[in-house]
Amino acid sequence: MRWAPWLAAALVVVSLASQTPTGAAPTPSSETAKKGAAAKPAANDKIVKITKTEEQWKKQLTPEQYRVLRESGTERAFTGKYWDNHAAGIYKCAACGLDLFDSKTKFESGTGWPSFWTVIPGHVEEHRDTSLGMLRVEVLCARCGGHLGHVFDDGPEPTGLRYCINSVSLAFDAKK
Repeated sequence: MRWAPWLAAALVVVSLASQTPTGAAPTPSSETAKKGAAAKPAANDKIVKITKTEEQWKKQLTPEQYRVLRESGTERAFTGKYWDNHAAGIYKCAACGLDLFDSKTKFESGTGWPSFWTVIPGHVEEHRDTSLGMLRVEVLCARCGGHLGHVFDDGPEPTGLRYCINSVSLAFDAKK
């Protein structure tokens, strides 16, 4: 069956994402964050969940950022400002400023979206996404629950993962 290797890899990703370091609290569901629950510590106990009303998000974000971050949209390939960025620095959540990816883990995937082979531990959440009639793993900001993109099992070593992220979901802090 063609789906078996992909499904097995997705289950490994979900399994790894659900593991927490010794003594750390389990990560609350990102769905909880989207539904307006009270602030709770995330996986690494340093990240406090934030929630805002949809009206507050609409005032803070551009229409395109709102469509992608809050409504799980996708920007067109090769149109985002970071797909071809090669500067050193940290990629942050465009909605809340949480550090998400180090530029040292960015690679050329040829897909037209910024791609990374790993995340800053504890700063993203992953969950099952069947929205297009197929099984994918959605990547969300661990602090605000914003949609970032998806993770696939066709990336380079050492992880074999490709975090395919929308540029509009990111802000970039160049290394000085």
